[in-house]
Amino acid sequence: MRGPGVFLAQFMGEAPFDTLDSAARWMADAGYAGVQIPTWDARCIDLERAAESQTYADELIGRCREAGVEITELSTHLQGQLVAVHPAYDELFDGFAPPELRGKPAERQKWAVERLRLAAKASRRLGLSAHATFSGAFVWGFVYPWPQRPAGLVDEAFAELGRRWTPILDAFEEEGIDLCFELHPGEDLHDGVTFERFLDQVGGHQRANILYDPSHMVLQAMDYLQFIDIYHERIKMFHVKDAELNPTGRAGVYGSYSDWVDRPGRFRSLGDGQVDFGGIFSKLTQYDYSGWAVLEWECALKHPQDGAREGAPFIAAHMIRRPEHAFDDFAGGSDPSANRRLLGLG
Repeated sequence: MRGPGVFLAQFMGEAPFDTLDSAARWMADAGYAGVQIPTWDARCIDLERAAESQTYADELIGRCREAGVEITELSTHLQGQLVAVHPAYDELFDGFAPPELRGKPAERQKWAVERLRLAAKASRRLGLSAHATFSGAFVWGFVYPWPQRPAGLVDEAFAELGRRWTPILDAFEEEGIDLCFELHPGEDLHDGVTFERFLDQVGGHQRANILYDPSHMVLQAMDYLQFIDIYHERIKMFHVKDAELNPTGRAGVYGSYSDWVDRPGRFRSLGDGQVDFGGIFSKLTQYDYSGWAVLEWECALKHPQDGAREGAPFIAAHMIRRPEHAFDDFAGGSDPSANRRLLGLG
């Protein structure tokens, strides 16, 4: 496992987070070894140039290294969202698209697919191995079965997801990049069962993988440790994010339309929530996870810079270095004849 890394999306804004160079320097000074870059933020990357120009990609790598960090992965969360949008959410999600495409869902979707293809090429030029995105959603608005869902509705939604994402997954295969879906409420891919539904529709595509974020599983009351046991072969990215779920006699998982600070389930800075990171890092180490451990900061209470400063040492303290040999490997060697004698086989 590599780290600590940090996702820059929630930090970009006023100085020192107004340019990639200054944000990267700040994060390096805070103890981070890598930065995950949001591709929709022009302050961080020109995605078209990164896809088309190895010179620009090398310059981007060099700028980050000069600041003291590596590039961990690229993210197309917002563009991935636009690959699949139910019409009820068109106006809300139009903000993720260029102004000239707003109110034009077909053109917006075509643009989003092209941005994903560019991200695959850019990731390869940057020497990366994994990429973060969202699946988008057709059927999220029907997540609670009232009114009763008609037969075949969910199946058709996932069939369409498969039709839209298979060519994109093929493009990532061409570039040798794992496409990692963050399983997230609001997306049709939000837990293990929905990820399996999707895998069935894309023929078990080897590039269809998971960005593991335990905070979203806490808010769904899932067993996020068992999730690693089940899906570790598909976990290629890791967001280190804390959360808490404190249901009361008045509100629970659905949140009552409350603002984040008042919800029973809310995101917290690392160490302030309920996530068992000792268990998570142990299981990921057990299964030889070799990607980055990347802080995604989203906290309803704490200032982002304080959360970031606390996050790097928190992640570093949880990372586990595998031993070079087993603790009980003191006998040494292997003797087939002795083994047979010990078994009474002569």
